[in-house]
Amino acid sequence: MPFLEFVAGSISGALGIAFGYPFDTVKVRLQAQTLYRGICNCVVQTYTHEGIHGFYKGMLFPLVSTGFSNSIVFGCYSNSLDYLTQSQRTRRSQGQPASLVDVFNAGCVAGLVQVCLVAPIELVKVRMQGQATSSKYRGSFHCVATILKEAGPGGLFCGWQAHMLRDVPCYGLYFWAYEVTCNTLTERGRQPDTFTILLAGGLAGVASWGCATPMDVVKARLQLSGAGGPTYRGFMDCILVSFREEGARVFFKGLTLNSVRAFPVNALTFLSYEYLMRLFYPTDS
Repeated sequence: MPFLEFVAGSISGALGIAFGYPFDTVKVRLQAQTLYRGICNCVVQTYTHEGIHGFYKGMLFPLVSTGFSNSIVFGCYSNSLDYLTQSQRTRRSQGQPASLVDVFNAGCVAGLVQVCLVAPIELVKVRMQGQATSSKYRGSFHCVATILKEAGPGGLFCGWQAHMLRDVPCYGLYFWAYEVTCNTLTERGRQPDTFTILLAGGLAGVASWGCATPMDVVKARLQLSGAGGPTYRGFMDCILVSFREEGARVFFKGLTLNSVRAFPVNALTFLSYEYLMRLFYPTDS
């Protein structure tokens, strides 16, 4: 039943974000602001000025909404793969795997749908995380109301170009890397074991974030433009100004932290997703 993929994706996404949110807060601040000298300095300053709460600013809204976001990603991926391969998950798990081209394309479709539906959620998350020295927003819903008041509905899609260029190809790579690793380490016709799922999920997360980081930096800066960060006139202006002022290395800010965070978060996400799917589809095992 296609609906079950959305349920499993929702639960696994919520688990993943709860585990990785402090890392994500530090990453956003490093990418969008010049207040910090590095990861350790950002962690120390955040803790000194805001306490533990500073690492979890705005988490409630994305904790609930990321369940929705992840359900979109995994649900659309699984159902797109069913359509592209004209097969069901049960058949693929019994020795008829999908081609890696279909896996990549299904991942890209999932990324595209996810951007269209959850861009406002991502914007609110970044705005809340970026509040290091100001308190413009009293909470996630106040943030939404303020954006609508100041910029109208279109303001909720600030940075959509960078968001699209980040998520569409990188979700394709995400699922491709996962399937390649699982196929390599698992005997044909058998289910991947726990270690394989953890390793494949972690490597998929690292690979996709390595690809995504340049556009992730641009997205974060655009979404904080005029709201705690420098002001940019648009997508290309953000890229050119950032490059002129900080050089090419600016587009890899947060890469180390992204990689460190991505491995355990995505290992946990895929492990919980796979075991939930086995629970929902007991004939797969």
